[in-house]
Amino acid sequence: MDHEDQPTVLLPGEVRMPLLGFGTWQATGKSAYDAVLAALDAGYRHIDTATVYGNEEEVGRAVRESDLRREDLFITTKLPPNRVGRERETLEASLEALGTDHVDLWLIHWPPAAPGDSIPLWRELLAARDESLTRAIGVSNYSTPEIDELIQATEENPAVNQIKWSPFLYDRQRHIEHRDRGVVLEGYSPFKTSDLSDPVLSRIASAHGVSPAQVVLRWHIDHEIVAIPKSVTPDRIRANADIFRFSLTAEEMRDIDALGTV
Repeated sequence: MDHEDQPTVLLPGEVRMPLLGFGTWQATGKSAYDAVLAALDAGYRHIDTATVYGNEEEVGRAVRESDLRREDLFITTKLPPNRVGRERETLEASLEALGTDHVDLWLIHWPPAAPGDSIPLWRELLAARDESLTRAIGVSNYSTPEIDELIQATEENPAVNQIKWSPFLYDRQRHIEHRDRGVVLEGYSPFKTSDLSDPVLSRIASAHGVSPAQVVLRWHIDHEIVAIPKSVTPDRIRANADIFRFSLTAEEMRDIDALGTV
């Protein structure tokens, strides 16, 4: 995969986010390091991690040893919501572990338990962005009303909301709500929440000579939804990156969307 030709989505501040990313949840230690190195070698330029994953150091080491230029990479990490009042120290620890002076995207990992805590957290993300410790900021696992609360309080929209998403969870209304607010939808667990043996996916996969998993990822890309598949298996890491040689027809997209309403 030629990373120069990878489709991206534009975030505020002229930040370009690759629509295909590499997820690292549940990968720790040497397997996280090996997986990220394999992903960068396969052409991924967007790596997704989080404070709670406990693998930022391994991700950072793989990035350094890949010899890629920092500006050619897009790195996301996430703030645990129980760090109210300790946001800056948490980000600084992430930057140190990753071995970089900034991340490209910093997310609130999920809404804090105390409803009033979301806004102070969000203000700290805004401050970090304004000081160039992160290029863009957003949220994860937020509902539309929770996003609206942040927008109403600060007049600043999250650039991204990272949520569980797949053809089988497709919710046209929720997709539109994000688009209307200028919030990029980023999906995680694309395979875990999909039935890869579904006849619709099988039929479309065989029409393009690809796997159902590749169809699921291409469906995200063609909707301009960011996908972050995760795997620690080099063959699968490469296959998940190899989705730019075909695209889905409008009819195929509609057929896949319909899996969410079954």
